[in-house]
Amino acid sequence: MSVRERLYLSPPHMTGEEEALVADAFRSNWIAPLGPHVDAFEEEFARRVGAPHAVALSSGTAALHLALQLVGVEAGDDVLVSDFTFVASVNPIRYLGAAPTLVDAETTSWNLDPDLVAEELERRARAGRLPAAVVVVHLYGQSADMERLLRACAEHDVPLVEDAAEVLGATWCDRSPGTLGRAGIFSFNGNKIITTSGGGMLVTGDAALAAHARKLATQARDPAPHYEHSEVGYNYRLSNLLAAVGRGQLRSLDERVARRRALFARYRERLGELPGLAFQPEAPWGMHSRWLTVLLVDEGAFGVDRGRIQEAMEAENIETRPLWKPMHLQPVYRACRFVGGDVSERLFRDGLCLPSGSGMSEEDQERVVDVLAALHRGA
Repeated sequence: MSVRERLYLSPPHMTGEEEALVADAFRSNWIAPLGPHVDAFEEEFARRVGAPHAVALSSGTAALHLALQLVGVEAGDDVLVSDFTFVASVNPIRYLGAAPTLVDAETTSWNLDPDLVAEELERRARAGRLPAAVVVVHLYGQSADMERLLRACAEHDVPLVEDAAEVLGATWCDRSPGTLGRAGIFSFNGNKIITTSGGGMLVTGDAALAAHARKLATQARDPAPHYEHSEVGYNYRLSNLLAAVGRGQLRSLDERVARRRALFARYRERLGELPGLAFQPEAPWGMHSRWLTVLLVDEGAFGVDRGRIQEAMEAENIETRPLWKPMHLQPVYRACRFVGGDVSERLFRDGLCLPSGSGMSEEDQERVVDVLAALHRGA
């Protein structure tokens, strides 16, 4: 029996423009890190998201590491961070020798709960030990409730850093998430809405922070006719070749968002009548890019649980994935302080990501729908 082609969750989607830009990089012999495509990618990306400054880096994780260091996080500090996220949102805190405090999600957007953040900041202010920073992670294409988070952080003069790896193309009050805090980061990993195969971007309104990020990302070389270094740096800059890919991808960002939102609308149309399935809501403060279509499964109403759905999808060579396992349940961070209830645990227990790539055909999407419909009929 023949096996149908693998249907991936969010594969890279090339348009053809990337190839011409990469060929230009080859012709110019700008192959090593830095070069004219890096400069252009930074300028074009900053203009697209509405940020005064952008620094192209080797990964979103590298960008977050630099952002935290540059807002003042040091060894022995504490940082509040989203509990419901991927581990890369938390690891850079540990890189700097600081301790993460994990804060639960809320149910409107599934992002960091601003009420819990405000309460924790107030409690710490009374104790005279405020955290060095707050990291909010915007998930699955939807912005967090930034108005209340910004207000809480401003009240206590705590810098807010945004992990916007999953929300390029989304909006918060007609602005781009990632551009609202002291610094923001984006990822261009292979599964993101645009990709450079690997890469990231740090954005900020602070010119001095951006300049320092560029210095640290190139081994912190001081201006001198020889190699002079007065602080520890990193090899974090993006290559000119990958920046060329990013420039081509960025040109089709609006079309990619529209396509993913259309895929979500069709999922909702085809599956919305099935009992026990609920999609991630779109919060009232901005447009969801639907980077991934994600849903919650009520086993009692649908007939089978999330794990059984995933097994059935895999049997049809379709990739799905549970939602993020909360950081307070991860062995590496289980000993960290956790603030909140069981929102992130419930999202992980019942949540599933469906194939959502912008190059996905209606026929491919129907494969996913058919599996869910058959499971419900057979339950």
